[in-house]
Amino acid sequence: MDAVIVQNIAHTYPATRALKTPRAALRGVTFSVRPGEVFGLLGPNGGGKTTAFHILSTVFAPTSGRALIFGIDVAQNPAQVRKQLGVVFQAPSLDRKLTIQENVRHQGHLYGLRGDDLTRRSRRVLERVGLWDRRNDRVEVLSGGLKRRVELAKGLLHRPGLLILDEPSTGLDPGARRDLWDYLKELKEEEGMTLLLTTHLMDEADRCDRVAILNEGLIVALGTPVELKRDIGGDVITVETPDPENLRSRIESKFSAASQVVDGSVRIERQNGHEFIPQLVGAFPGLLTAVTLGKPTLEDVFIKKTGHRFWTTEASPPNPSP
Repeated sequence: MDAVIVQNIAHTYPATRALKTPRAALRGVTFSVRPGEVFGLLGPNGGGKTTAFHILSTVFAPTSGRALIFGIDVAQNPAQVRKQLGVVFQAPSLDRKLTIQENVRHQGHLYGLRGDDLTRRSRRVLERVGLWDRRNDRVEVLSGGLKRRVELAKGLLHRPGLLILDEPSTGLDPGARRDLWDYLKELKEEEGMTLLLTTHLMDEADRCDRVAILNEGLIVALGTPVELKRDIGGDVITVETPDPENLRSRIESKFSAASQVVDGSVRIERQNGHEFIPQLVGAFPGLLTAVTLGKPTLEDVFIKKTGHRFWTTEASPPNPSP
Protein backbone atom coordinates (compact mmCIF):
# COMPACT_ATOMS: atom_id res chain seq x y z
CA MET A 1 0.00 0.00 0.00
CA ASP A 2 1.25 3.48 -0.83
CA ALA A 3 1.84 5.72 2.18
CA VAL A 4 0.01 8.62 0.53
CA ILE A 5 -2.57 8.56 -2.24
CA VAL A 6 -3.89 11.85 -3.59
CA GLN A 7 -6.71 11.56 -6.10
CA ASN A 8 -7.87 14.52 -8.18
CA ILE A 9 -7.72 17.00 -5.31
CA ALA A 10 -9.01 20.50 -5.92
CA HIS A 11 -9.28 23.36 -3.49
CA THR A 12 -10.73 26.84 -3.88
CA TYR A 13 -10.33 29.62 -1.32
CA PRO A 14 -13.62 31.54 -0.99
CA ALA A 15 -13.84 35.28 -1.46
CA THR A 16 -13.06 37.35 1.65
CA ARG A 17 -12.23 40.97 2.40
CA ALA A 18 -8.60 40.27 1.55
CA LEU A 19 -9.38 37.95 -1.39
CA LYS A 20 -11.96 39.74 -3.52
CA THR A 21 -12.80 36.75 -5.71
CA PRO A 22 -12.55 32.98 -5.10
CA ARG A 23 -9.14 31.53 -5.93
CA ALA A 24 -8.47 28.01 -7.18
CA ALA A 25 -5.26 26.92 -5.41
CA LEU A 26 -5.40 23.27 -6.57
CA ARG A 27 -7.10 22.16 -9.77
CA GLY A 28 -7.15 18.38 -9.88
CA VAL A 29 -3.88 17.07 -8.39
CA THR A 30 -3.07 13.36 -8.35
CA PHE A 31 0.06 11.63 -7.03
CA SER A 32 1.16 8.91 -4.62
CA VAL A 33 4.06 8.47 -2.19
CA ARG A 34 5.65 5.06 -1.70
CA PRO A 35 6.65 3.72 1.73
CA GLY A 36 10.19 4.76 2.67
CA GLU A 37 10.34 7.41 -0.03
CA VAL A 38 11.38 11.06 0.15
CA PHE A 39 8.82 12.86 -2.00
CA GLY A 40 9.00 16.56 -2.85
CA LEU A 41 6.33 19.03 -3.90
CA LEU A 42 8.30 21.68 -5.79
CA GLY A 43 6.77 24.95 -6.90
CA PRO A 44 6.84 28.73 -6.69
CA ASN A 45 4.87 30.62 -4.08
CA GLY A 46 1.23 30.49 -5.11
CA GLY A 47 1.75 27.24 -7.02
CA GLY A 48 -0.39 25.19 -4.65
CA LYS A 49 2.16 23.19 -2.68
CA THR A 50 1.36 24.69 0.74
CA THR A 51 -2.36 24.17 0.15
CA ALA A 52 -1.62 20.50 -0.56
CA PHE A 53 0.46 20.38 2.63
CA HIS A 54 -2.41 21.83 4.68
CA ILE A 55 -4.82 19.24 3.28
CA LEU A 56 -2.48 16.34 4.00
CA SER A 57 -1.79 17.63 7.51
CA THR A 58 -5.59 17.78 8.14
CA VAL A 59 -5.64 21.57 8.63
CA PHE A 60 -8.63 21.66 6.26
CA ALA A 61 -10.43 19.36 3.81
CA PRO A 62 -10.17 19.68 0.03
CA THR A 63 -13.03 21.22 -1.94
CA SER A 64 -13.17 18.01 -3.99
CA GLY A 65 -11.18 14.83 -4.53
CA ARG A 66 -9.66 12.83 -1.71
CA ALA A 67 -6.39 12.07 0.02
CA LEU A 68 -5.52 8.86 1.88
CA ILE A 69 -2.67 8.40 4.35
CA PHE A 70 -1.99 4.73 5.05
CA GLY A 71 -5.45 4.07 3.67
CA ILE A 72 -7.21 6.57 5.94
CA ASP A 73 -9.17 9.44 4.39
CA VAL A 74 -7.81 12.76 5.69
CA ALA A 75 -11.19 14.50 5.44
CA GLN A 76 -13.35 11.75 6.92
CA ASN A 77 -11.01 10.62 9.73
CA PRO A 78 -8.60 13.49 10.50
CA ALA A 79 -8.04 12.46 14.14
CA GLN A 80 -7.00 8.96 13.08
CA VAL A 81 -4.73 10.36 10.38
CA ARG A 82 -2.96 12.66 12.88
CA LYS A 83 -1.81 9.62 14.85
CA GLN A 84 0.10 8.49 11.77
CA LEU A 85 1.61 11.91 11.01
CA GLY A 86 4.56 13.92 12.15
CA VAL A 87 4.15 17.51 10.98
CA VAL A 88 6.75 20.29 10.76
CA PHE A 89 5.11 23.56 9.75
CA GLN A 90 6.96 26.38 8.02
CA ALA A 91 6.08 28.85 10.79
CA PRO A 92 7.70 28.03 14.17
CA SER A 93 5.41 26.36 16.70
CA LEU A 94 7.70 26.53 19.72
CA ASP A 95 7.19 28.31 23.04
CA ARG A 96 10.27 30.51 23.25
CA LYS A 97 10.13 30.82 27.05
CA LEU A 98 10.10 27.07 27.65
CA THR A 99 13.10 24.77 27.47
CA ILE A 100 13.68 22.31 24.66
CA GLN A 101 12.56 19.42 26.85
CA GLU A 102 9.45 21.24 28.04
CA ASN A 103 8.40 21.94 24.46
CA VAL A 104 8.82 18.29 23.55
CA ARG A 105 6.97 17.03 26.63
CA HIS A 106 4.01 19.35 25.97
CA GLN A 107 3.83 17.92 22.47
CA GLY A 108 3.68 14.45 24.00
CA HIS A 109 0.73 15.46 26.16
CA LEU A 110 -1.22 16.36 23.01
CA TYR A 111 -0.83 12.74 21.91
CA GLY A 112 -1.82 11.33 25.28
CA LEU A 113 1.72 10.36 26.33
CA ARG A 114 2.50 10.41 30.03
CA GLY A 115 4.94 9.14 32.66
CA ASP A 116 7.89 6.90 31.92
CA ASP A 117 6.85 6.32 28.31
CA LEU A 118 6.95 10.06 27.59
CA THR A 119 10.27 10.42 29.40
CA ARG A 120 11.86 7.61 27.37
CA ARG A 121 10.52 8.91 24.07
CA SER A 122 11.56 12.49 24.82
CA ARG A 123 15.10 11.42 25.56
CA ARG A 124 15.26 9.22 22.47
CA VAL A 125 14.15 11.91 20.01
CA LEU A 126 16.33 14.59 21.60
CA GLU A 127 19.34 12.28 21.41
CA ARG A 128 18.38 11.49 17.82
CA VAL A 129 18.49 15.17 16.81
CA GLY A 130 21.58 15.90 18.91
CA LEU A 131 19.87 18.07 21.53
CA TRP A 132 19.83 15.95 24.68
CA ASP A 133 22.78 17.80 26.20
CA ARG A 134 20.95 21.09 25.62
CA ARG A 135 17.54 19.92 26.77
CA ASN A 136 17.38 22.54 29.55
CA ASP A 137 18.16 25.49 27.26
CA ARG A 138 15.33 27.89 26.59
CA VAL A 139 14.21 27.98 22.97
CA GLU A 140 14.75 31.74 22.79
CA VAL A 141 18.54 31.28 22.93
CA LEU A 142 18.71 28.75 20.08
CA SER A 143 19.84 29.36 16.51
CA GLY A 144 17.45 28.82 13.63
CA GLY A 145 18.98 25.44 12.85
CA LEU A 146 18.62 24.20 16.43
CA LYS A 147 15.02 25.41 16.58
CA ARG A 148 14.33 23.38 13.43
CA ARG A 149 15.76 20.32 15.19
CA VAL A 150 13.36 20.87 18.10
CA GLU A 151 10.48 21.02 15.59
CA LEU A 152 11.66 17.70 14.16
CA ALA A 153 11.87 16.16 17.63
CA LYS A 154 8.27 17.20 18.30
CA GLY A 155 7.12 15.74 15.00
CA LEU A 156 8.86 12.42 15.65
CA LEU A 157 7.91 11.98 19.31
CA HIS A 158 4.87 9.74 18.72
CA ARG A 159 6.68 7.56 16.16
CA PRO A 160 4.72 8.55 13.05
CA GLY A 161 4.77 6.53 9.86
CA LEU A 162 4.91 9.67 7.73
CA LEU A 163 6.77 12.92 8.36
CA ILE A 164 5.57 15.91 6.33
CA LEU A 165 7.48 19.18 6.27
CA ASP A 166 6.54 22.57 4.83
CA GLU A 167 9.60 24.41 3.45
CA PRO A 168 11.91 22.70 6.00
CA SER A 169 14.95 24.87 5.20
CA THR A 170 13.19 28.19 5.78
CA GLY A 171 15.42 30.54 7.78
CA LEU A 172 18.39 28.16 7.89
CA ASP A 173 21.94 29.02 6.87
CA PRO A 174 23.74 26.64 4.44
CA GLY A 175 25.40 24.67 7.24
CA ALA A 176 22.13 24.14 9.09
CA ARG A 177 20.46 23.09 5.84
CA ARG A 178 23.12 20.42 5.28
CA ASP A 179 22.66 19.16 8.85
CA LEU A 180 18.90 19.00 8.36
CA TRP A 181 19.23 16.94 5.20
CA ASP A 182 21.79 14.63 6.75
CA TYR A 183 19.27 13.91 9.48
CA LEU A 184 16.37 13.40 7.05
CA LYS A 185 18.56 10.97 5.11
CA GLU A 186 19.24 9.03 8.32
CA LEU A 187 15.50 8.83 9.05
CA LYS A 188 14.91 7.33 5.62
CA GLU A 189 17.85 4.93 5.57
CA GLU A 190 17.96 3.78 9.20
CA GLU A 191 14.31 3.86 10.19
CA GLY A 192 12.51 3.52 6.85
CA MET A 193 10.65 6.76 7.46
CA THR A 194 8.46 8.09 4.65
CA LEU A 195 8.93 11.83 4.11
CA LEU A 196 6.92 14.33 2.11
CA LEU A 197 8.08 17.94 1.89
CA THR A 198 7.27 21.14 0.08
CA THR A 199 10.02 23.37 -1.25
CA HIS A 200 10.83 26.13 -3.72
CA LEU A 201 14.55 25.28 -3.63
CA MET A 202 15.94 23.36 -6.59
CA ASP A 203 18.84 21.77 -4.71
CA GLU A 204 16.43 20.56 -2.04
CA ALA A 205 14.15 18.97 -4.64
CA ASP A 206 17.20 17.31 -6.21
CA ARG A 207 17.69 15.38 -2.94
CA CYS A 208 14.24 13.78 -3.16
CA ASP A 209 13.58 10.32 -4.57
CA ARG A 210 10.72 11.71 -6.66
CA VAL A 211 9.38 15.21 -7.29
CA ALA A 212 6.03 16.61 -8.36
CA ILE A 213 6.39 20.09 -9.87
CA LEU A 214 3.37 22.30 -9.22
CA ASN A 215 2.38 25.43 -11.10
CA GLU A 216 -0.88 27.34 -10.76
CA GLY A 217 -2.54 24.44 -8.96
CA LEU A 218 -1.55 21.73 -11.45
CA ILE A 219 1.20 19.11 -11.55
CA VAL A 220 3.24 19.90 -14.67
CA ALA A 221 5.88 17.18 -14.17
CA LEU A 222 6.33 14.13 -11.95
CA GLY A 223 9.24 11.72 -11.63
CA THR A 224 12.72 11.29 -10.26
CA PRO A 225 14.99 14.34 -10.65
CA VAL A 226 17.15 12.35 -13.10
CA GLU A 227 14.14 11.34 -15.21
CA LEU A 228 12.76 14.85 -15.31
CA LYS A 229 16.08 16.40 -16.37
CA ARG A 230 16.63 13.66 -18.95
CA ASP A 231 13.41 14.81 -20.63
CA ILE A 232 15.09 18.11 -21.52
CA GLY A 233 16.91 16.35 -24.36
CA GLY A 234 20.37 17.87 -24.18
CA ASP A 235 22.26 20.90 -22.97
CA VAL A 236 20.51 24.21 -22.33
CA ILE A 237 21.79 27.21 -24.26
CA THR A 238 20.63 30.68 -23.23
CA VAL A 239 21.21 33.59 -25.61
CA GLU A 240 20.97 37.26 -24.68
CA THR A 241 19.95 39.48 -27.60
CA PRO A 242 18.30 42.87 -28.23
CA ASP A 243 15.64 41.24 -30.43
CA PRO A 244 14.76 37.81 -29.01
CA GLU A 245 11.73 37.04 -31.19
CA ASN A 246 13.63 37.82 -34.37
CA LEU A 247 16.61 35.72 -33.28
CA ARG A 248 14.40 32.80 -32.22
CA SER A 249 12.71 32.78 -35.64
CA ARG A 250 16.03 32.91 -37.50
CA ILE A 251 17.56 30.12 -35.38
CA GLU A 252 14.63 27.83 -36.10
CA SER A 253 14.77 28.65 -39.81
CA LYS A 254 18.53 28.14 -40.24
CA PHE A 255 19.17 25.25 -37.86
CA SER A 256 15.72 23.63 -37.45
CA ALA A 257 16.41 24.00 -33.72
CA ALA A 258 13.35 24.39 -31.49
CA SER A 259 13.74 27.44 -29.26
CA GLN A 260 11.62 29.68 -27.07
CA VAL A 261 11.77 33.17 -25.65
CA VAL A 262 11.85 33.13 -21.87
CA ASP A 263 12.00 36.42 -19.96
CA GLY A 264 13.67 38.24 -22.85
CA SER A 265 16.26 35.55 -23.62
CA VAL A 266 16.28 32.84 -26.27
CA ARG A 267 16.45 29.32 -24.82
CA ILE A 268 17.57 26.31 -26.88
CA GLU A 269 17.80 22.63 -25.93
CA ARG A 270 20.52 20.89 -27.90
CA GLN A 271 22.65 17.77 -27.69
CA ASN A 272 26.36 18.63 -27.55
CA GLY A 273 25.62 22.29 -26.97
CA HIS A 274 29.31 23.17 -26.86
CA GLU A 275 29.58 22.17 -30.52
CA PHE A 276 26.49 24.15 -31.54
CA ILE A 277 27.48 27.44 -29.91
CA PRO A 278 30.28 28.28 -32.43
CA GLN A 279 27.80 27.72 -35.27
CA LEU A 280 25.31 29.98 -33.56
CA VAL A 281 27.83 32.76 -32.99
CA GLY A 282 29.12 32.50 -36.54
CA ALA A 283 25.65 32.67 -38.06
CA PHE A 284 24.39 35.69 -36.09
CA PRO A 285 27.42 37.68 -34.90
CA GLY A 286 25.58 41.00 -34.66
CA LEU A 287 22.53 39.71 -32.81
CA LEU A 288 24.14 37.96 -29.82
CA THR A 289 25.29 39.83 -26.75
CA ALA A 290 25.94 36.82 -24.49
CA VAL A 291 25.67 33.02 -24.66
CA THR A 292 25.65 30.59 -21.73
CA LEU A 293 25.67 26.80 -21.67
CA GLY A 294 24.47 24.57 -18.86
CA LYS A 295 23.37 21.05 -18.03
CA PRO A 296 19.63 20.64 -17.45
CA THR A 297 18.25 21.52 -14.00
CA LEU A 298 14.82 21.15 -12.46
CA GLU A 299 14.28 24.83 -13.24
CA ASP A 300 14.80 23.97 -16.91
CA VAL A 301 12.11 21.30 -16.54
CA PHE A 302 9.80 23.95 -15.08
CA ILE A 303 10.56 26.37 -17.94
CA LYS A 304 9.94 23.70 -20.56
CA LYS A 305 6.57 22.80 -19.05
CA THR A 306 5.33 26.33 -18.30
CA GLY A 307 7.13 28.67 -20.68
CA HIS A 308 8.46 30.92 -17.93
CA ARG A 309 11.10 30.90 -15.25
CA PHE A 310 10.64 29.58 -11.77
CA TRP A 311 9.84 32.55 -9.55
CA THR A 312 8.90 32.75 -5.88
CA THR A 313 7.47 36.23 -5.44
CA GLU A 314 3.77 35.78 -6.22
CA ALA A 315 1.56 36.26 -3.18
CA SER A 316 0.29 33.06 -1.62
CA PRO A 317 -3.36 32.61 -0.69
CA PRO A 318 -4.40 33.85 2.72
CA ASN A 319 -3.74 31.48 5.62
CA PRO A 320 -6.98 29.65 6.35
CA SER A 321 -8.23 28.92 9.81
CA PRO A 322 -7.70 25.31 10.89
